[in-house]
Amino acid sequence: MQDIIEQLERKRAAARLGGGTKRIAAQHAKGKLTARERLELLLDEGTFEEWDMFVEHRCADFGMADNKVPGDGVVTGYGMINGRLVFVFSQDFTVFGGALSEAHAEKICKVMDQAMKVGAPVIGLNDSGGARIQEGVASLGGYADVFQRNVLASGVVPQISLIMGPCAGGAVYSPAMTDFIFMVRDSSYMFVTGPEVVKTVTHEEVTAEQLGGAGTHTARSGVADLAFDNDVEALLMLRRFFNYLPLNNRDGVPVRPSGDPADRVDASLDTLVPDNPNRPYDIKELILKVVDDGDFFELQPDYARNIVIGLARFEGRTVGIVANNPLVLAGCLDIRSSIKAARFVRFCDAFNIPVVTFVDVPGFMPGTSQEYGGIIKHGAKLLYAYAECTVPKVTVITRKAYGGAYDVMASKHLRGDVNFAWPNAEIAVMGAKGAVEIIFREDKGDPVKLAAREAEYKARFANPFVAGARGFIDDVIQPHETRKRICRSLAMLKDKKLENPWRKHGNIPL
Repeated sequence: MQDIIEQLERKRAAARLGGGTKRIAAQHAKGKLTARERLELLLDEGTFEEWDMFVEHRCADFGMADNKVPGDGVVTGYGMINGRLVFVFSQDFTVFGGALSEAHAEKICKVMDQAMKVGAPVIGLNDSGGARIQEGVASLGGYADVFQRNVLASGVVPQISLIMGPCAGGAVYSPAMTDFIFMVRDSSYMFVTGPEVVKTVTHEEVTAEQLGGAGTHTARSGVADLAFDNDVEALLMLRRFFNYLPLNNRDGVPVRPSGDPADRVDASLDTLVPDNPNRPYDIKELILKVVDDGDFFELQPDYARNIVIGLARFEGRTVGIVANNPLVLAGCLDIRSSIKAARFVRFCDAFNIPVVTFVDVPGFMPGTSQEYGGIIKHGAKLLYAYAECTVPKVTVITRKAYGGAYDVMASKHLRGDVNFAWPNAEIAVMGAKGAVEIIFREDKGDPVKLAAREAEYKARFANPFVAGARGFIDDVIQPHETRKRICRSLAMLKDKKLENPWRKHGNIPL
């Protein structure tokens, strides 16, 4: 028995050592933690239960039969984050560069299958050179098996990818199908084809960082949600983000007790919106002043900045926030912002997270680049997401809600549950100046007449009371009482039940 125990301990020690001390030192020299060090930081101390520590690859080609490492380049299992269950896999770059083999993929699939059975989120820490070339098509089959699990788990349990090193080729498509992607600056990158292939095929000179670094994917492509400066910051922020998420699509949103009174008022909100309707203001100031404890976890802050998305809490319960931002492009909806918000609304709906929408939108962005880029279909994605959404929806119009953009932004017509407007809100087909120039074309040469017509149009339509008279706005509220009214609405909607007609699935305008 003693011999068996000693053999077990030797195997455990070999698995923990991964690719060996030299490769671990090389990993540290790059400013990166090892796969196991990352899990120690991510999970509550002493809670990690490892699976498949002794799994080895089955490849005998190219000398691989004599080159086996227990665990085969990925550490898998489950543990706790702040006392809540989570399944994890962490790729080990010190073993074959984290390259995915058939056995490696089977380990990942096993924890994903178990996560769906018990209803717990999956977090993947990606640090891999891609498919293990020595295994050929078996490795590609492994990727496809993981992809299939990503699709089956979508909308069932939250899936988060933290890219902590290279992620190239087919490897990028698994993170792409998860709900959120976080990256580490200067040490992680994602691309379908690397700089060398790009140079060969298109003759473009580009670095890995320019092609698929954290800056590229958080600001230009929108592929990633957030970027952090190092492994430690990324893992600690991921722990914080995890606190907002339900465990699965049948679980309620997590509740975190807060000492912030639900009936708190903030007089400074009464002067947030400038008197001049063309002057911008920062919608994030409103968000921070109405949510619990000023705690707002913003997602994709550097991409499509004309719309703001993120998670916050009201009376301790998680809520998704969507808000037009007048500081950028006057808060117009364009292709990027429509896609960004639509995906977030669909995530919230899938996991029963109420959606609070702050509206200040002058319309959709005009121009040939938008039309040629497909703004019609892309804008329809946001419309579709809000219309399909069955979770509690509370909308506050803070200033402008013009044209089709009024409809799209969680209006009463798209089954908004509670729709408020501030007293200065303007709900109309378009701005007064543009409307008057169309309606009264014959007066174009008379600026005095036009000014009078504009004042008349403003008095008639540039206020919330016409919409209120039709029941499209439930109440016109004072800005300072916004938090109180939202909290009351969400409390009333806590047990809301609404189902869409049965169907296999809808056909969102992709």
